[in-house]
Amino acid sequence: MGMNDIEKILERVRKNEEIEAKFFEVEVSILSILNFKDLFEILLTEIRKKFDIPYAWLSLMQENHVANLIRQLGTSGMLDKKLNIVDPETFRSLVGNGTRPVLTNGDLAPYYKLFPDHEKYLARSLAIIPLRQENEVIGSLNCGDYAPERYHPGMDVSLLDRLSVILSICISNVAAHEKIRLAASSDPLTGLINRRIMEVILKREFTRALRYETPLAVAFLDLDDFKSLNDRYGHDFGDTVLKYVGNQLTLMSRDSDIVTRFAGDEFVVILPGNRRDDTHQMMNRLNQYLLKNPLIHNGEKVSPSISFGIAHIQDAGVQDPASLLKRADERLYEAKRKKKKSERVISFDRH
Repeated sequence: MGMNDIEKILERVRKNEEIEAKFFEVEVSILSILNFKDLFEILLTEIRKKFDIPYAWLSLMQENHVANLIRQLGTSGMLDKKLNIVDPETFRSLVGNGTRPVLTNGDLAPYYKLFPDHEKYLARSLAIIPLRQENEVIGSLNCGDYAPERYHPGMDVSLLDRLSVILSICISNVAAHEKIRLAASSDPLTGLINRRIMEVILKREFTRALRYETPLAVAFLDLDDFKSLNDRYGHDFGDTVLKYVGNQLTLMSRDSDIVTRFAGDEFVVILPGNRRDDTHQMMNRLNQYLLKNPLIHNGEKVSPSISFGIAHIQDAGVQDPASLLKRADERLYEAKRKKKKSERVISFDRH
């Protein structure tokens, strides 16, 4: 072995040590963070800065615990642009169910569904590093480069493996703390998200639906004759009814839906990706369930019912989150007027 060979080996060792030191610095920068926004924003910033990576972003599968927590807590700034929510089947078809990083520099077209739209055509090689919570793959940290040779199959991924493990530990820690923070944003009676947080989430989902041209529906509902129910059976039973309806509404919703208590006997459900007909069917199923599964109060069956109004982001006159919510509220009261008119007609016919 000549001197040149030895020098090359030493140079390679030195570069590997530098890379390992940078990975360690990234790990140290995120280990003590206790909220998702800072965790992911600092991670992406450090990855891009220390390794001179043009593109770094996150993909999370829909309807997993972390994606739902982030959706409920809200995002802002960098995370709005660098977090891509992906259908689970699409993600698994590209990345699989394994926990090892995926490196590719071939045809990246199949991976475009993981990419932020404005970056998809510029990367020529890609590293996909799985993110896990409690040993379940929930998404990935993605790094893209202009150079095809930056990431290629067969590269040593031991440091990426280590980063994946550290990230998984961080995600589990942050999720536990974020659940506590979310509890502080909840309605104390029903456990649902309160009005203040609902307005933050609606603003974010409205912006996201416009950006990605995806459906967004809002359902505004309240209990029929709730005041009479309270007067007849008492406020304690009224509280029981509110919790019952809120719980059934949650059970009938998708994991990606956001069920909130607006005020009094009013609830608002934000339904990303849902169309009007699907939302109508959900509300009708809830009414049918309440009718068939009455509550019992002192031996008497009590079947609460709801009225609802639904608005869609594409409705005429909807320009912002406030007008979307207002349109759903207007349709709720239209539905209540029609229901009362129908009841008066039935009452008149009986005489």
